[in-house]
Formats: sequence, structure tokens, C-alpha cells
Amino acid sequence: MDSLTKIDPKLLALIEHSFNNNLPMPFVKEIFLIESQVAGTAYHNLKEIEPYINIADNMVFIREPENQYDNKAIAIMDVKGNRLGYIPKEKNEILANLLDAGKLIFGKLEHKQWLGDWLKLKIKVYLRD
Repeated sequence: MDSLTKIDPKLLALIEHSFNNNLPMPFVKEIFLIESQVAGTAYHNLKEIEPYINIADNMVFIREPENQYDNKAIAIMDVKGNRLGYIPKEKNEILANLLDAGKLIFGKLEHKQWLGDWLKLKIKVYLRD
């Protein structure tokens, strides 16, 4: 399994609609942006963590501007820091620009299905503004 990536708890609090005291965030709206498959799931050992990934779970996006294959790469993690894959290259440019501008972009798992040894994941991507 890939090494875990530490995720900023403040980011998780924003994604989960709360501050320290579980108070709702004022004037916040979730704006649906796109639906996408998660690319690269075959390159990660997801068999161990798949039972703990549930429909409607939030997915955290981490920019990887130094990625050797794509300088607009966006890694997709579960809230525990497990790397699941990436936003596909053909869909990541605008999302990467929004993340680079400091916008909160996140995903919600819509569908998961094993196809042989490959875990097909589909997410919806949202902007919280």
C-alpha cells in the first residue's frame, strides 16, 4: 500500500461543514463542477482499503505541480490520507487552476465497482464557495 499522506485537519473541517465546535459554516455553497472517473486506481493497492471507502464519502484533492507526468496533476485521497488515484489529465486543468488560486475543491464518491483486479471509482467534484 502507498504511504499515507498527512491531510491538514483544517481542510477536513471545511469539507465536513464545520469549525472546531461543529458549527455550520456561514454563507457557504457547494457548487457541482464535474463528474469523473478516478484515473490510476490500478497503480495503487486498493484491495486493503476498498471495504472502508463508502458511497458519499468525501475525497480530498492534493495538487502535485511537480508531478513528472503532468504539472496539473491532482491526487485524490480519502479522508484518512490513502491515495486512490488522480483526476484524469483531460479534466484537471481548470480544477488545478482553481486549487492553485486557493479555492476549496473536493469530491464525493458516487460509485465503486470491482472489474477483475481493477477498482472503478466515479466521483462528483464540487467547489465550496
